[in-house]
Amino acid sequence: MIIQNENTYSSDTSSTSSIPPSLINELNRLNFNEERLKRYADESINLISNNKENELRTKTTFLREMAISEILNNIKLSMKVDLCFVLDCTDSMRYHIAAAKDCIFKVTNYIKHTNPSIELWVGFCGYRDHNDGSSRLQIFDFNDQYDQFVQYMLNVTPSSSPDNDIPEDVLGGLNAAITKMNWKNDTRILLHIGDNPPHGGNFTNLTDNYPNGDPYGLTAENVLEKMKSKSILYFFGKITNETDKMLKIFSGIIGEIPVFDLMEDDSIKLFEKFIKFVSSSITTSVTLVSVIGSNSKDIYALQQRKLNMNPNEPNWDNLKLQKGNLLWYYCIPKTLDDLKNPGYFNKSNLSYKSFTFKIASQPFSAGAEKYAYFARDIKSKPEKEIVMKEYLKVGRNKSFERYLEAVEVSTVAHFLSTKFNLIAEKKNISKVNFLEVKLLRVCNRYYTIEPKLNAEYKRFNSNTGVISKLRHTLEAFAHFTYEYTKGYLVVCDLQGIEITDKLLTFQGIEVVTDEFLLTDPAIHCINPLRFGGTNIGKKGINELFLANHRCNDICKKLKLSHVQ
Repeated sequence: MIIQNENTYSSDTSSTSSIPPSLINELNRLNFNEERLKRYADESINLISNNKENELRTKTTFLREMAISEILNNIKLSMKVDLCFVLDCTDSMRYHIAAAKDCIFKVTNYIKHTNPSIELWVGFCGYRDHNDGSSRLQIFDFNDQYDQFVQYMLNVTPSSSPDNDIPEDVLGGLNAAITKMNWKNDTRILLHIGDNPPHGGNFTNLTDNYPNGDPYGLTAENVLEKMKSKSILYFFGKITNETDKMLKIFSGIIGEIPVFDLMEDDSIKLFEKFIKFVSSSITTSVTLVSVIGSNSKDIYALQQRKLNMNPNEPNWDNLKLQKGNLLWYYCIPKTLDDLKNPGYFNKSNLSYKSFTFKIASQPFSAGAEKYAYFARDIKSKPEKEIVMKEYLKVGRNKSFERYLEAVEVSTVAHFLSTKFNLIAEKKNISKVNFLEVKLLRVCNRYYTIEPKLNAEYKRFNSNTGVISKLRHTLEAFAHFTYEYTKGYLVVCDLQGIEITDKLLTFQGIEVVTDEFLLTDPAIHCINPLRFGGTNIGKKGINELFLANHRCNDICKKLKLSHVQ
């Protein structure tokens, strides 16, 4: 073969008999130097691009692992709890003093069973009134020896001093608890139980020996500001309506106050309420501190946001119609490989349609991450009640992607629940379902939308490993997601409603079937670059789920591997 020039090939009959004419024509058309330069340029661009992406991925993974270690450390610190009972110890409170003493072993045993990572130190501050002299205040500093707490409480007796007014030294008791006790752990809880308000005309119209307020100059503002500065979370056990004005004033200073109903004459029912009050306060506080941190500014900012919520649905006739576009993943994963493939959730897998709606002007709820609004799907017949959720913070130009990520988390949880329910139905186990979540784009603003839940909303567990309300089915479901995905992920932070239906079988026997309808799950995954900031990675799986999970009868029914 003889080269005539660099772009043209010819052949002699002796050397080309084995070369097909088509290949010769292709070679003749080829501008060798130009094409090689193009290929080198393309390869160089791809190489540079790939290196930049790999470099970004490596750097981001490193930063995520550092962040996860920091988050995990904060979670572990949040599991150490100071719990202080602040009790009115006047004569009308004798049954509540007894309940506080008797409940501590029940509570600690329950916490040890459901949340073995929580370490609890218990203290006590009792208050009476100014005419009680040296016995006006009683303090037992924090101790993790619960028998010593019970022994001390045996010596706390209701005041029998004559008193001709109703208010008590509430501010003195709170101030002593805040300033004279050794608060040292990250999660700090003050449980205040009392049946009467503080002294002062702004708190009560009842007969009061100190109508101008505390004789030592204490005010609600200066006492509660000290409490805020120490990041102490305040819970109140309500016994009478006489404390309503007090709670209104207190909430104006520190934000929303969780109030528990302890109005009960029956001692057994009171004891049960007390256990629920204390246990719920512990798990709520640990979850809050583990998510937000122990910074008082962040904690009380959330409490203040909650105070500005409107829990009532608006008058829909007064709200204007709005339009936007809905987006969702129209094809959920079919296999485990699909689920594990981050590229499965891409733009080509999205579907969209126009959407007409109305939304309340104020949110009805706020969490650490999102506001939630009542809304209506106007075009459906009949109109559908929905909830629209908006992130508090979304970062630089990342809102669209972050909302899509929330839809992806919901889609993955839904896929795993369908696999779980196939087995659950055969074994008479309660089903676990997740609400369908979509993304709504309205101009440059984004929301997630989902059907409204018309029942009591409950948080069953969190991504930090804390179990708020123990449900064996849900703990087994989390275990199932870990085993089904071969250790790739765990679905957690399970919250929503539980539904009980009564059905009659063909034999006329009534059977009760339960179902959980959940929303806003989190996912711990060994790939730290998926599923958002609530994904605490492989460490989250090992140290927050596996380390705390205790297999139950549902795990056995599902034949899941036993977790040590």
